[in-house]
Amino acid sequence: MPGPRCPRHPGSTDPPLLIPAHSSLTPQPTPAMTGKATLEAPDCGPEETASESANVPATEPSGEVTAPKSTGEEQTPKPQEPAPHAPAPDAPAASKPAPPSEDVPSAPLLLAVEDVGDSSVTVSWEPPEWLGKLGFQGYVLELRREGALEWVPVNTRPMMVTQQTVRNLALGDKFFVRVTAVSSAGAGPPAVLDQPVHIQETIEAPKIRVPRHLRQTYIRQVGEAINLQIPFQGNPTPRVSWTHNGHALDSQRVNVRTGDQDSILFIRSAQRSDSGCYELTVQLEGLEAKAAIDILVIEKPGSPSSIRLLDVWGCNAALEWTPPQDTGNTELLGYTVQKADKKTGQWFTVLERYHPTTCTITDLIVGNSYSFRVFSENLCGLSDSAAVTKELAHIQKTDIVAKPKSFVERDFSEAPSFTQPLADHTSTPGYSTQLFCSVRASPKPKIIWMKNKMNIQGDPKYRAISEQGVCTLEIRKPSPFDSGVYTCKAINVLGEASVDCRLEVKASATH
Repeated sequence: MPGPRCPRHPGSTDPPLLIPAHSSLTPQPTPAMTGKATLEAPDCGPEETASESANVPATEPSGEVTAPKSTGEEQTPKPQEPAPHAPAPDAPAASKPAPPSEDVPSAPLLLAVEDVGDSSVTVSWEPPEWLGKLGFQGYVLELRREGALEWVPVNTRPMMVTQQTVRNLALGDKFFVRVTAVSSAGAGPPAVLDQPVHIQETIEAPKIRVPRHLRQTYIRQVGEAINLQIPFQGNPTPRVSWTHNGHALDSQRVNVRTGDQDSILFIRSAQRSDSGCYELTVQLEGLEAKAAIDILVIEKPGSPSSIRLLDVWGCNAALEWTPPQDTGNTELLGYTVQKADKKTGQWFTVLERYHPTTCTITDLIVGNSYSFRVFSENLCGLSDSAAVTKELAHIQKTDIVAKPKSFVERDFSEAPSFTQPLADHTSTPGYSTQLFCSVRASPKPKIIWMKNKMNIQGDPKYRAISEQGVCTLEIRKPSPFDSGVYTCKAINVLGEASVDCRLEVKASATH
């Protein structure tokens, strides 16, 4: 069942709006009031949902305006009634018109265009300062063509959103936009855009995206194909042109094919004359983008101009050559020097990517005769031919007399001497202990152990070990009786030496 009709605002020439019956809502902004909506432009002229504000100037703003299509007839203005309430004396009438009644909302605030595309427009606004005493129902968005008097609603029912997108607009449309807040008591005064909205084709500035491998010099060999595909952007489709070193391309050698999104430059068989700077220019309505691509076409270098043998001495030979006249349209990476002996005739590489033009070849075999040759090298490889020495380098034999040095045999004989003496030691009864010392002698000395000047060799209580000059005496489970002065004596044909130490075996305390 249709709800009550909204009362017409004083001064409006539009018919009242049918508002569905709803329960009363609180007159304060809610979260739903800041939502977004996307609508399609109406194709006909339905009944208007809101009236024009009395504060909207009678004269339309300057500029072209286009509104949605309308098949309805223009309505005849009706007699206007005086406003029931006058605006407050201190209210700014120019910026915020006072509401005609406390029951209806005031005009929405900050109406603005967020985005304009080639077939859509998005507008947004803020809730009004006053939502009315009765239930607030939402907003009605309307469009009006330039030259038309009829406002066509985009949404026939109020919507609780503060941003709407109108789609399916025709290219070239020009129209005004207004939005009205609606409550159960009726529609308030509308907020109207000062400037018209113009739907026109979006211009995208031209941009060239040069592939990464073309941002540095693009090198090709003579005879290879050159195929450059350069993507670009721009709307509408921009105009594309190529130049070579600032001049137009030679259509006999270079083929160019340009599409909507890229341009392709093709050379079937590259020549050295194709080297240079190729510049791509993309132009669109006064806007321009350029990209430069450096191309270098190279080939193998020529051989060194000349080579000669400077000198031969010992097992060495000195060479000198001159650089090639043709480097292949690029820098040389160096020279490769090879040698071949007269007997075998096989070539062996001596130096690679050698930059100077003089060198010395060493480690030549005595009695052989050698030839030398030099190649030039660049990015394409070695030159097809080499410069070869005309003369042979003869490595002469020389008389070599061996003069052995006299050898004096060294006498390593040495009398015994202790490098590490015995150290005084304290032991516990019942626990085996060891005495250590080290001796040096040649020939190997005889080791004698003594206790208190008495030879203890052969006593099973003691075990003597001598290895690599280290002498060890192990005393098995000593008792206080084993305390005393121990002597190690070393004797050979050249002399003798001895060292002493004191061993003290302390008896355990009894309790």
